[in-house]
Amino acid sequence: MPGTNLTRDEARERARILTVDSYDVTLDLTGTGATFPSTTVVRFGCTEPGAATFVDLIAPEVREITLNGKALDVDAVFADSRIALADLAESNELRVVASCAYMNTGEGLHRFVDPVDGKTYLYTQFEVADARRVFANFEQPDLKATFAFTITAPSDWEVVSCSPTPEPTAGADGASVWAFEPTPRISTYITALVAGHYHAVHDAYTAADGTVVPLGVYCRASLAPHLDADAIFDVTKQGFDYFLKQFDFPYPFAKYDQLFVPEYNAGAMENAGCVTILEDYVFRSKVTDASYETRAETILHELAHMWFGDLVTMQWWDDLWLNESFATYASVRCQAEVTRWSHAWATFGNKMKTWAYRQDQLPSTHPIFADIRDLEDVEVNFDGITYAKGASVLKQLVAYVGSENFFAGVRAYFKKHAWGNSRLADLLGALEETSGRDLKAWSREWLETAGVNTLRPEISLGPDGVITSFAVLQEAPEAWPTLRSHRIAIGFYDRTDAGLVRTHRLELDIAGARTEVAELVGRVRPDVVLLNDDDLTYTKIRLDEQSLACVTEAIGEFVEPLPRALCWAAAWDMTRDAEMAASDYLKLVLAGAGSERDINIVQSLQRQVTSALELYVDPARRERSLAELAVAAERFLRAAEPGSDHQLAWTRCLATVAARPDHLAILRGLLDGTETVEGLAIDADLRWTLLLRLSATGGASEADVLAELERDSTAAGRRYAEAARAARPTAEAKDAAWAAVVESDTLPNATQAAVIGGFVQPAQRDLLATYTERYFDAIADVWATRTNEIAQQIVIGLYPTLQVTEDTLNRTDAWLAGADHPAGLRRLVLESRDGVARSLRAQSRDTH
Repeated sequence: MPGTNLTRDEARERARILTVDSYDVTLDLTGTGATFPSTTVVRFGCTEPGAATFVDLIAPEVREITLNGKALDVDAVFADSRIALADLAESNELRVVASCAYMNTGEGLHRFVDPVDGKTYLYTQFEVADARRVFANFEQPDLKATFAFTITAPSDWEVVSCSPTPEPTAGADGASVWAFEPTPRISTYITALVAGHYHAVHDAYTAADGTVVPLGVYCRASLAPHLDADAIFDVTKQGFDYFLKQFDFPYPFAKYDQLFVPEYNAGAMENAGCVTILEDYVFRSKVTDASYETRAETILHELAHMWFGDLVTMQWWDDLWLNESFATYASVRCQAEVTRWSHAWATFGNKMKTWAYRQDQLPSTHPIFADIRDLEDVEVNFDGITYAKGASVLKQLVAYVGSENFFAGVRAYFKKHAWGNSRLADLLGALEETSGRDLKAWSREWLETAGVNTLRPEISLGPDGVITSFAVLQEAPEAWPTLRSHRIAIGFYDRTDAGLVRTHRLELDIAGARTEVAELVGRVRPDVVLLNDDDLTYTKIRLDEQSLACVTEAIGEFVEPLPRALCWAAAWDMTRDAEMAASDYLKLVLAGAGSERDINIVQSLQRQVTSALELYVDPARRERSLAELAVAAERFLRAAEPGSDHQLAWTRCLATVAARPDHLAILRGLLDGTETVEGLAIDADLRWTLLLRLSATGGASEADVLAELERDSTAAGRRYAEAARAARPTAEAKDAAWAAVVESDTLPNATQAAVIGGFVQPAQRDLLATYTERYFDAIADVWATRTNEIAQQIVIGLYPTLQVTEDTLNRTDAWLAGADHPAGLRRLVLESRDGVARSLRAQSRDTH
């Protein structure tokens, strides 16, 4: 039986014989039980009358199925997630009446009740294939249709979908009915419904041609005091200005709503004209500007999707990268060119590309253009390659074909494929026409192969410090041996009174294992040699010994943010690859982070150095090294400008690594008010951060948690409380957390994530060691019985990553060699195993 899976071959066959015209979907959301009534009428054509196919539906009960006026036997035709349809006519009408389930997993129709005021909030999340949890449909991206939703709901609710919200009419028992106009032709996975007691703010965007697009921003009523709608509208309008100019295609939908929804699994989702966004972006406590920058990129990313993904949609999930890579590239470019975050490419290089490099070195790495055999493949493929590597390669492609040619090709692509589906060849064909370049070889090299190259400088000097030979060496991993062609810049940087400044730049093409660079021979060797200056290509880079020594001493002296970010990223890569000792990376961070001006980079460094000390440093040095970091964090927070982002970031860093009694006393003092730092606001989220560390180190009781809950009984507060309880260093706390996550399936998605986060405490390795065997005993059943999002949380989150031993590798290998595990589950376990193997190599390097 297919379960809930769908193969690419099945989708191709269904698309070969079907054309779908329209859906009429009627939902009644007035009930408070576990299910809601769903009625679907779908009209579709069949090119081979008499053929058979199936329609998708996941529902606890199906009451009626009628095909072309004939009632079908529900028990005979409905099984797993499919309704079998036989003897199709040339034109067909299918009616399905079902009871569908409300979800608490962030999939399908998610229901949340706000503990602050008891108000109800619903939202849908349909990507990859969860529209079938709400209505019957042909769940694949290339069977587009129009969708007309009719919703019955309480009269005091806001009801939002892809079409403009109509005036409601009176329904039964005091409810109201919203009958939405049909959408344009779109795919099932970008339809949406958001309903409940949402707070709404409205505005409008006026395009250069006078077209007016209504705008809306929504959040829960209890979050309304924190909603900075004007700032959100400002970024949105900047995005409209930019994309309308670059794409030269009108905004495709009748309005644009952005809805900040609770317990969301992703950052956001590009539902047509009805974008759902993680409500954590409504900041109830002070955050650094890095959070505002990330939110802005998310807003622009989803707006770009309205054209690239919604107007033109990939034919099958092989080309998911077409959606995500393009939206990522377009959003960062827009951010860098028209918003106040002009350094966005530096942030991209430090965060997004680091994510890509990590993903591309896992045993599960794959080409950007991936081979997606079925839905189970794509569900684990929303990764650093699909988003960040793809965007990096698109940036290279723009440089290769020229910016004007690139956007001319994109404009032609939109016009040709509007409201349809496309493949990789369609985009490349449009770019070939406008640029005159043959992109087939480029595609084979960059889109159809996996793995990341490493570039190293090889420099010989004369006695006077003059370069006598210079070469760029290129390496590839054994499993993915492609040596690619790269367009790179080589930057020479010298320490001056003005700081570390670029004194020479050479741009060139490299290929193969060795490229001689004669143009640099005869020049005096600079203080820092930086390969891939300006971040033109997708590659890991290495700093030679002299450059690394200068960077370690003076990285904060770089005048420009991008070369500084590239050096930070290179050092982190070297640490992860066991070419630089974790202890030396700590020295670099402590020497340079205090003068780092970019708060994005500061927070990345804090995460990375903490990870290095927990996983990569010699265990004999770990406690001492963490104490060094805590001492530095306290020093930096006290030296920071009062009220600044840096002050907050270093306070949070201290609250992550504090272990000595004096540092824990600072946390307790900040929490109870006996310790103050000028300008530091001890607000709700920071209070919980402090308490979580105290709980994990045995310095907070249940009474402390209850007292904090009394201060903050919001949904976020309750999640923090569960994390604090799971963090306690006792066997009882760990058993309770494990049971709640693994042995029960009642926790909502966001609460489960909080419990897992509390459970996994690096300082509690010995306490957690007993769960390794329990993990391998449990995960097959977890994968088989939980929804995809919930199962992935558990499989990734509870893997014994902290048990950095050969025994962990051996136990993992034994599990992998066992039963015929599903491909998605195997992939996640294999990726986690790779992390332990990498940690062992790094620890060995640090020891020696």
